[in-house]
Amino acid sequence: MDYRSTRSAYGETLVALLNEGLDIYAVDADLSGSTTSAKLAEVDPTRHLNVGVAEQNMIGVAAGLSLAGKTVFTGSFAVFGTGRVYDQIRNTVCYSELNVKIAPTHAGISVGPDGGSHQMVEDLALMCVLPNMRVLVPADYHSAKAALRLAAYASGPFYIRLGRVEVPRIYQEKDRFEIGKARLLKSGRDVTIVACGIEVLRALEAAEMLATDGIEAEVIDVFSLKPLDEKLIVQSARKTGYVVTAEEHSVIGGLGSTVAMLMARNPGCLTKPLACVGVQDRFGTSGGLDELFKEYGLDSQAIYKSVVQYL
Repeated sequence: MDYRSTRSAYGETLVALLNEGLDIYAVDADLSGSTTSAKLAEVDPTRHLNVGVAEQNMIGVAAGLSLAGKTVFTGSFAVFGTGRVYDQIRNTVCYSELNVKIAPTHAGISVGPDGGSHQMVEDLALMCVLPNMRVLVPADYHSAKAALRLAAYASGPFYIRLGRVEVPRIYQEKDRFEIGKARLLKSGRDVTIVACGIEVLRALEAAEMLATDGIEAEVIDVFSLKPLDEKLIVQSARKTGYVVTAEEHSVIGGLGSTVAMLMARNPGCLTKPLACVGVQDRFGTSGGLDELFKEYGLDSQAIYKSVVQYL
């Protein structure tokens, strides 16, 4: 099976966009090797700016370049690239609708041994609440490439959530994605599992486990968290009557909260309680990927249990 991290799509896609004629620039904060934006520097050093350990300056430089007509991507780790620079993203980038794409890596607890200080589980909440910001959460390498390309060719602010860990391929390179559209990966009649990012794979695994019990799960990949594909999710919820969300993020302010608000605006969608699989108001901690996902209830078994609890 083909395993690649979503962050590995970053530098490669920047180079491809440059070769296609886009006026691309990347600004990084001393992490260009980890974010892979260094690949752009190898092709054209003038289009890659490393500002050092100065993330707030990174956003300021990116904003200035965008005002000069450039399409600008910023890197860093998610904990620094959103939390440390929130004021600059809010007041400089989003308030003025600048053409800056926030694309940090190392999001979620899958950072692993780096521990809670580096495991960002609040970034989707921070970015989704900002006016003018669109938020894309790719599940694998090919969808990450698609997310970066969509952001580059659209005007205005974007947040693309990228990860460190290698994940198996879910999509083919030919698959097409749209801003504001989710992907129906598996049809079912008994439960709707709505997942994003690395949890899409766990949702598919849980659906296989449920099938052995005679339970048909519908699996939806929320590639675009903001804007949300409300129509697809509501249609599925009305069909199955039960929704489980799954995200490598706090259940507060992320996918779970967003879908819960959607269901509240559409009474009659659910006949059973909505369940949210995610980080339950906790910081991360150091550990291996499998043990962390088990500890925080993010593995396929946790999704499976959330379904059978009510079915």
